[in-house]
Amino acid sequence: MDRKTAMRRAGVVVLAANVALVLAKGAVWRYTGSLAVGSEAVNSAADALYSLVVLGGLYLTTRPADFEHPHGHERIEPFVSLFVAVGVFAAGAGVLYNATTAVLTGASGGSAGTAGVAVLLTSAGVKYGLYRYCRRVGEAHDSPALVAAALDNRNDILTAAAALVGVVGAAAGYPLLDPIAAGLVSLGILYTGYEIVRDNVNYLVGAAPPEKLRREILERALRHDRVRGAHDVVAHYVGPEVDVSLHIEVEGNLTLFEAHEIESAVVRDIRAMSEVDDVFVHVDPKEIGEWKEDRDADRLLGDR
Repeated sequence: MDRKTAMRRAGVVVLAANVALVLAKGAVWRYTGSLAVGSEAVNSAADALYSLVVLGGLYLTTRPADFEHPHGHERIEPFVSLFVAVGVFAAGAGVLYNATTAVLTGASGGSAGTAGVAVLLTSAGVKYGLYRYCRRVGEAHDSPALVAAALDNRNDILTAAAALVGVVGAAAGYPLLDPIAAGLVSLGILYTGYEIVRDNVNYLVGAAPPEKLRREILERALRHDRVRGAHDVVAHYVGPEVDVSLHIEVEGNLTLFEAHEIESAVVRDIRAMSEVDDVFVHVDPKEIGEWKEDRDADRLLGDR
């Protein structure tokens, strides 16, 4: 399955699942008045709303390159993910406010009983399935928006468990556990927002990719027999993809055609990495002494 189809399908699956959970939790909340289940309903409503945003963002990011966007539209994805984070923070803050007010006033919601237990267990199971699915598709196709959705779904498992504790506690005669569980759910929601922001800011500020990827870039350049060294190696994120530039050292007596062949082979090998978008390689004759110490490159290769 190609990237566009896989990502758009994932967006539809996540949206449909979250809408179904909103309806189920909302019905139990209205019937029982449980604050813990209500907080989970709000959480799922936020998930559904921002799943819709993510679906629209995935549609935009999978459009082909055009004259105005010669590198494609993938750089929209970090902005989509940060928009998701804003909604997650808002939902978490709202749930925390309601839970704190209930604890301070001594108020508590109704007991959700068997219906609450059933809907929360179902929610945890659905969220686990969505977590595995979104993470697999997101990592396979280098999609930060889907990885962000996976993290959200993973933390939703924990919030469902916290809500379940509150529901069971209220049924056992400890009604204050209901708003306390709602407060714990809100902390899980807020932490999800933090994770999404943390992971996507690097895409927007041009941070360096992980050392494992940078090491592989160097290794791919140096494994060519006629490449004698590499320096000024720069790899940085441009959106969710990596742009690379580096200098390679070759014998100065090579013909222009031979040097061009080496440069093209290095570019081709590095660009074959799924994380890499664009590669620029500058060829230096090693005899002119332009080589310079590159401590970062030496350290990466020394870790092998």
